[in-house]
Amino acid sequence: MGLSSKKVRSNKTRPLATGTEPARLTPVKSDLDHLPQKQQDELSRVRQILLSEFEIARDSGGGGTQPWRRNGHIQKIILFGSYARQDWVDEPENGYLSDFDLLIVVSDEKLTDIASYWWVAEDRILNDPAIARNVNIIVHSLAEVNEALGRGEYFWADIVRDGVALYEVPGHPFAIAKPMSAGDAASMAAHHFEGRFGDIDLWLENASSMLKGGMDQRRRKNAAFQLHQAVETAYACVLLVHTFYFPRSHNIKFLRSLAEDIDRRLVQAWPRESRVDRRRFELLKRAYVEARYSDAYDVSSEDLQALSKAAVHLRDLVDAVCQEQLQTLRQQAETD
Repeated sequence: MGLSSKKVRSNKTRPLATGTEPARLTPVKSDLDHLPQKQQDELSRVRQILLSEFEIARDSGGGGTQPWRRNGHIQKIILFGSYARQDWVDEPENGYLSDFDLLIVVSDEKLTDIASYWWVAEDRILNDPAIARNVNIIVHSLAEVNEALGRGEYFWADIVRDGVALYEVPGHPFAIAKPMSAGDAASMAAHHFEGRFGDIDLWLENASSMLKGGMDQRRRKNAAFQLHQAVETAYACVLLVHTFYFPRSHNIKFLRSLAEDIDRRLVQAWPRESRVDRRRFELLKRAYVEARYSDAYDVSSEDLQALSKAAVHLRDLVDAVCQEQLQTLRQQAETD
C-alpha cells in the first residue's frame, strides 16, 4: 500500500515573490485547532521538555556567568512543515507517518550548539512514550533567521507564512522577508545544484568500489558510510535547490523528512511498508557514526546491495525534481 491521496503536498514550485517592495508576511499563527487532540497533546509535551531541558543545560556547567548564557532564553518554538500546512500523512500501519518539524529561536547563536544545549531534550523526546512520532528540531538565533529572511530565502519565508507558534516571547519579531529576484533565485539554485549533484556520484562510485572488492567487515562498513554520504548529499541538493537552506544535521531520516515534504515523489526511493526496508534505512542512518567508530556495527552484503540500489534510485529522483525546479526558475527569470 502507498500513501493516501488526502494529505499529499503538490510538487509545484512555490510562487516566487518579486518586485521592489518587501513581501508582507502575516504574523506566525498560534492556533493548533486544525490538529487532532492527540497531536496537540504530543506537541504540548514536546514544548514542555524543550523549555525545561534548555533551562537545565543553560544553568549547568561552565561559562554560566557570561551574559549570553546567563541571560540566554528561547524566544520562539515554531511548528513548520506538513503539520503546520495541514497536509500531513498519518498511516502508521504502512510505515508512513509525518514528523513534527520545529524551529527553535534562541537569543544567541552560541545557544544553538546541539551537543551542549539540546541533546538531552532530543533524547527525552525520542524515548517519551507519550510522543508517537519523530520530532525534528533546528535551532537558530533570531539574528540568523532575520538575516536569511532579508536574503529572501524560501525556507524561512515559508516558515513565517505557514508556521504555528507553540511558544513565543513578545518583543522578538521576525523581519519582513525581502523578495528574491527571479534571476537571483535561478542563479543561486543552479549554483547549488552544480555544487552538490556531482558529489552524489562520487560517493556512489566510492561505495561501488568497496562493494566490488573483498566483502570483509571493513569494506562493508566503509561502503555503508559512503552510501550514507551519497544519500545525505542527495537530500542536501534537493533542499538547497528548492529552499536555499540545509540544516546542520547528518541525520538522513530528518533530511529525508524535509526533502520528501518538498516533493513526495522522493518517497519512492525508500519503501516503508516492510520491516526489512525500514531496518535497512535505519542501518544506513546509523552508518554516519557507527560505521566509522563502532567495532560492533556491521551490514550484510545483501543489505548493502539493496541500499546501493535505493541510493541510485534516489539520485535519479533528485536529478528529476531538481531539473524541474531549475527549469521553472529559469522560466520565471526570463519573464520577470
